[in-house]
Amino acid sequence: MPLTTARIGVLLGGQSAEREISLKTGQAVHRALLRLGYDAVPIDVDALFLQQLRDKKVEFAFVALHGPGGEDGTIQGLLEMVGIPYTGSGVRASAIAMHKVTAKDLLDYHGIRVPPGTVVRSGHRGKASRVPPAGLKWPVVVKPAAQGSTYGVSIVRQASEWQAALRHAHKYDQEAVVEAYIAGREITVSVLGGSSEPLALPAIEIRAPGGFFDYAAKYEKGRTTYLCPAPLPAKVSRLVENLAVRTYQLLGCQGAARVDFRVTERGRPFVLEINTVPGMTETSLLPMAAAKAGITYDSLTERILHSALRRMKDTEYRTMKIEV
Repeated sequence: MPLTTARIGVLLGGQSAEREISLKTGQAVHRALLRLGYDAVPIDVDALFLQQLRDKKVEFAFVALHGPGGEDGTIQGLLEMVGIPYTGSGVRASAIAMHKVTAKDLLDYHGIRVPPGTVVRSGHRGKASRVPPAGLKWPVVVKPAAQGSTYGVSIVRQASEWQAALRHAHKYDQEAVVEAYIAGREITVSVLGGSSEPLALPAIEIRAPGGFFDYAAKYEKGRTTYLCPAPLPAKVSRLVENLAVRTYQLLGCQGAARVDFRVTERGRPFVLEINTVPGMTETSLLPMAAAKAGITYDSLTERILHSALRRMKDTEYRTMKIEV
């Protein structure tokens, strides 16, 4: 089935804390698909989602959902069950990437450096009774195990901030990741899959006010400086790009993804996390890196769309279709 004649549903919104960003991503993607001549319709994912797929006769799905319910394998599994090919990473890769503890364990096992840390479950105060937790020193980073856009994230510099940071993280997830704060530069590398080897786009350095790339720093215009390509030594640039591709491959990602790093003064990179549905607003980091590589926003959108076509041809794709 050629994409040019298929009905493409752009899945946006959803019910996660990242709903507003997802709406912006999805709307930008929808406009690009229309400019390219595709038959695309926006679908705000809600309780009537399956009915919308049926009523709008959707044949392919462009996943523009961020956070739980859209980036964690949930929507991907549902789409596979109803037989609709979709963009981006599959169920397993999405679920692993979204859960920071699982992703870190996998990367650490394969020799990719990640910040040392532990997990504190809500209501389990054993590990929370000793501050900072064993093996860590101030400052530490506390964040939900499965959340995005820095929701619930705190940098804890002293014991008096500890309990409040845990409560903040536990508002979003029963598991709070506590890990060493890595002093250094904030670097992100986007990876774009295709028919050949994944392509690492130019690295971006993020210089946020106060050194903390929180929600306000991400989404309030003018608060943060972005340097693309990142002014890193050539050896370090190659290293983070190679690590981004390796992370992408180890998790089994498809389509576009973005790997976030902290790089120390000595040029040692630590992988913080991988995002399998990166922001696609016209000022997001993925389109910024793509533009530097000579890939327009519309071309980027089309390349991501093609990951749905490849999924349809994948022999592992579940072909059992359920009537919706």
